[in-house]
Amino acid sequence: MKITSQLFLSTFAFILASCFNSEIIAQKNNKIKVYTTAENTNWKLSLSNDLISNNTQKTPTVSISIDTEKTDQTFLGIGGAITDASAEVFAKLSPKKQQEFLTAYYDKNKGIGYSLARTNIHSCDFSSDSYTYVSEGDKELKTFNINHDRKYRIPLIKKAIKTAGGKLTLFVSPWSPPAFMKDNNDILHGGVLLPEFAPAWALYYTKFIKEYEKEGIPIWGLSVQNEPMAKQSWESCIYTPEAERDFLKNHLGPTLEKEGLGSKNVIIWDHNRGDMLTKRANLVFSDPEVSKYAWGIGFHWYETWNGGPPQFESVAEVHKAFPNKNLLFTEGCIEKFDASKYQFWGNAERYGINMIHDFNNGTVGWTDWNILLDQKGGPNHVGNFCFAPIHADITKDELIYTPMYYYIGHFSKFIRPNAKRVLETTSDKSLLSTAFKNSDGQLITVVMNQSEKEIVYYLENQNKKTTITIPAHAIQTIVY
Repeated sequence: MKITSQLFLSTFAFILASCFNSEIIAQKNNKIKVYTTAENTNWKLSLSNDLISNNTQKTPTVSISIDTEKTDQTFLGIGGAITDASAEVFAKLSPKKQQEFLTAYYDKNKGIGYSLARTNIHSCDFSSDSYTYVSEGDKELKTFNINHDRKYRIPLIKKAIKTAGGKLTLFVSPWSPPAFMKDNNDILHGGVLLPEFAPAWALYYTKFIKEYEKEGIPIWGLSVQNEPMAKQSWESCIYTPEAERDFLKNHLGPTLEKEGLGSKNVIIWDHNRGDMLTKRANLVFSDPEVSKYAWGIGFHWYETWNGGPPQFESVAEVHKAFPNKNLLFTEGCIEKFDASKYQFWGNAERYGINMIHDFNNGTVGWTDWNILLDQKGGPNHVGNFCFAPIHADITKDELIYTPMYYYIGHFSKFIRPNAKRVLETTSDKSLLSTAFKNSDGQLITVVMNQSEKEIVYYLENQNKKTTITIPAHAIQTIVY
């Protein structure tokens, strides 16, 4: 059964109806609040303090210990990509549904408080067609304009910023240079940047940033290239480790500085975890002449495409080797769209597993892929249809909230920018957890149970123990 926007609203009505009793219990437990999302229940980011035990009838089998004296990375934010596809689908919704959608993602009180965003520099696979911002062959970029984006994408980004309270950390990524700048003369199917066009391509980024900022859209940073080792049927371009290093060192970095954009945060790699993540980091960050231009390294989760396990250890290795550089999850989604699996719980659990492990290994922020897609998993000009946390059935003017939306919300709604990750220790692998301390001193612990049975656990902080029950196939956020 689809969770429609009507069911979404009725679910939150149920939450509000239960808040009074839960708040009383919270006051008796040092103002601890527990929010739960669980399979086969009405709990969807629901205040659920009745899961705190006030007696000894339940014996905990797991202990989660928090040490606030030991901190790690500073939190940047959580969000998703505002692609052409998302913007086109959004534009087809009624004004009422558009506002519901914006509130659901970007309002930190009524929604899940997204604070991070990504968008594409001209077209990507999740565009209705391929396009650039210059006429073909215009090496001097005299024809550069972003009129294409003014129809759908720029209006949505502006509304997202407004709903988020006036600030949204936005980074941008190119999928390919224009065809005439590449050795295959094709914006699709890989190829490489021709050396003679490197200066023009570097300038292209700066023109894009300046034009967006003229529109009142601040750009926080940029990645050098989306998936630089993937030859795709859609927009793509190949950079060897040395080619990316040299382009950043000799062209992109100096051009950003020359154009007055040297403060923008540059992200290298922007591809999967694994050996290549560590190799790119070692090559760039160990060279002072190029490392000075790089804020950090971005990664995706598609190393699991062929059934392999997530390679979280590579994230930990980079964090340990380069503690002064930043790790950012820049893209992930559930591939191979199938409308019959809107409510497949395993999709949400994949998000929970990845987010907890990435944060525990030093990642500062986490960016989902498309924030919105239609009932077919698109639009996408090469048929590469995927899932999003929220889909729109544009034939019915209906929003469909998947479990992924709620799982992401357990992090994004409560862990706020500038929080510090604090050390947590979980005594048993049956539960996954991560913990942060917000800048106002509030502690946030996220706990996930993938098992078929409920689990009773201790949450211990400064010698204070609280006994909490987490249902089967559930995720909880504890605020205290």
